Amino acid sequence: MAGGTTRSLFDELHSSFRDRWNELLGSAREGDDDGAFRLRHPVQSDSSHLASALFQSVGARMTPGHRVELVDNGRVFDVLVAEIARARTSVNIVLYIWEEGVASDRVVAALEDRARSGVRCRVLVDAVGSPDFGGSLGPRLAQIGCETRIFRPSVRSAGLARNHRKIVILDGAVALTGGFGIRDSWLGDGCSEGAWRDTSVCFAGPAVADAQQAFAENWQEAGGPLLPLEDFPALASFGGAGVAFVGSTAHPIVTRAERLTQLLIAAATKRLWIANAYFVPSRAILDKLGAKASEGVDVRVLVAGQKSDSKSSFGVQQFHYGELIERGVRVWEYRPSMLHAKTMMIDDHLVLVGSVNLDPLSLNTLDEGALVVENPRLAAALAGTYLDDCARAELLTE
Repeated sequence: MAGGTTRSLFDELHSSFRDRWNELLGSAREGDDDGAFRLRHPVQSDSSHLASALFQSVGARMTPGHRVELVDNGRVFDVLVAEIARARTSVNIVLYIWEEGVASDRVVAALEDRARSGVRCRVLVDAVGSPDFGGSLGPRLAQIGCETRIFRPSVRSAGLARNHRKIVILDGAVALTGGFGIRDSWLGDGCSEGAWRDTSVCFAGPAVADAQQAFAENWQEAGGPLLPLEDFPALASFGGAGVAFVGSTAHPIVTRAERLTQLLIAAATKRLWIANAYFVPSRAILDKLGAKASEGVDVRVLVAGQKSDSKSSFGVQQFHYGELIERGVRVWEYRPSMLHAKTMMIDDHLVLVGSVNLDPLSLNTLDEGALVVENPRLAAALAGTYLDDCARAELLTE
């Protein structure tokens, strides 16, 4: 989520939720009978057991045959523009944030080229994340041939139930997801002030159909028609990584985002490295992190530091440091710029990249999406960038 009007409204909505959330955290500390969801049994992280656990817990199938590439920081726009240029039938986009600027101009130009060639371009943005979209961007996109819609435009009635997904699907065969939005904050290297640090992925293979389905359900709710059959083509298998795409939406008891997070933490046996922008997790997640560290798992948490765009989240997350550090979790605050990534690395072979923040909003009320990847090479690549990020961060000791 991001600054200005958007951030002010977020903080207004978040403050009322935060008070209730702190009550829940307090009651959970007093025992294990607070009624919240807890994954209570061990999870094996080998391929077959993890695939079964994912399907049982969140209804997502881990399938082989994917090509997956990590895309850091401003390079997401290079990849996005290049993939849009290759599209031949459709470009479907759902984003929380889309604002005017250099980044937007690049994407709009790419969409204009495709729309003129007969490619169906659909853009869906959230009313809170993109409050100014209807002013000039929406009409501009419509003028070049894009279909545009606003998700839950009645902001006050929808309240916290926003669409925080970041998904772009090209021809139903290639997709991008992660933490990015279309705004100039995401330009740059993530190492200088004003250039946000973020991680996304570009992937191709069977799981793209699930990302397309996530777009389709949001598009339909916003008043759009069912997508045509050609938006769900037969998908090639690339003989590579095992992948599952998990969509999450609001639920009064427990979301798939919460289930997925607890499941992946439970699967860790050697290493659990987390980077997350807004770290205000549930009591169950906090307990699982501490338990894993106590078992000897290398648990690390990298969070946004003083350059966080949310002072409320930054303030609340600091209450958890002492407890985690005491139980053996190492905690870093990123210093150069806003850390906006939402990633997890489990052991030497599992990676999660998506839009899920470890805060009450993502874990309870927002529409989210995340990609789970089983691939040692991708895990090694993420480990390298994670260590680089920690070198630019402050290790906290109390």
